[in-house]
Amino acid sequence: MSHAGTIEIKNLNKQYDVKGKPLKVLDNVSLSIKPGEFVSIVGSSGCGKSTLLRLLIGLESGYEGEILLDGKRIQGTSLDRGIVFQEHRLFPWLTVEQNVGLGLLNAPGTQAAKDKSVQEHIALVGLKGFEKAYPYQLSGGMSQRVAIARALVNRPEVLLLDEPFGALDALTRSHLQQELQRIWQAEGITAILVTHDVEEAVFLGDRIVVMQPRPGRIKRIVDVPLARTRDRGSYEFAAIKDDVLSEFSHHTHSESVNTPQALAA
Repeated sequence: MSHAGTIEIKNLNKQYDVKGKPLKVLDNVSLSIKPGEFVSIVGSSGCGKSTLLRLLIGLESGYEGEILLDGKRIQGTSLDRGIVFQEHRLFPWLTVEQNVGLGLLNAPGTQAAKDKSVQEHIALVGLKGFEKAYPYQLSGGMSQRVAIARALVNRPEVLLLDEPFGALDALTRSHLQQELQRIWQAEGITAILVTHDVEEAVFLGDRIVVMQPRPGRIKRIVDVPLARTRDRGSYEFAAIKDDVLSEFSHHTHSESVNTPQALAA
């Protein structure tokens, strides 16, 4: 089992330069995430949730405030943070095991140990028997399983997920949400999910961070005190989902954000 990281975000501000003028995208964001916690982040278009995730992975820089992992400032990408994007980004000329093995390209250890970890994580995501398959031979859901295995193969402290199931059909998405919960519990690591799907956020999250846009700020944090595995049809589940959706029902911008499908990155 991997070590679970502690995330501390303190007074985070981020802006871009657009046509010579500053555009603030994150405003005084502070958030503490405990080891092993699963945090879902939702918000309407322009709220900065994907920018926040890129800052956590180290793909963005030039911010004010602090982003700490286990008390140390995040600087650039690192093996201690794994990332899964909406598109699986597999290399079509590599097999499943070769694509997963890319996650260990710069990792220490013997080749035998790396090969063992690759096989363990292929089994973890339910793809045993597909080790020699190529991406064109896989469904979209299977390809995302490969991407998850690749993100986890070096046993990171934190798993970051940027709308990982947004491009999948509803049935596949629901199934993979259950599988992600199982994998997260098996690995015991900290997970942060950015999603436009409020039901997904409630199903997976211990807490839901609701963000509001222009500039992006944390509007509210909603606890999800439901036992796992969660029953989507229960009154308690529906009550939390409706509570989160209510934060968007009186949105003042022209876009409609009062349904999970309308919440954008």
